[in-house]
Amino acid sequence: MEVLKIASNSKPKSVAGALAAVLRAEDKAELQAIGAGAVNQAVKAIAIARGFMAPSGIDLVSVPAFSEVEINGEERTAIKFYVEPR
Repeated sequence: MEVLKIASNSKPKSVAGALAAVLRAEDKAELQAIGAGAVNQAVKAIAIARGFMAPSGIDLVSVPAFSEVEINGEERTAIKFYVEPR
């Protein structure tokens, strides 16, 4: 499954385009965000991607989950969004 890593300065429309492309190719995707700003951008991107996919008759659903990731030898808590068609 493709993992898209989102930062607080990620552009939601660009992430949405990448998300839609991954979903068309693989039928499911995962977004990973660390921090409030990154989570905000990820949620916006999912909403925009739903708009991109809707004309094709595809409705997206997202399931959020916590995940522990290691960055520079330090454990951090990330939010992962599993996205797939309904």
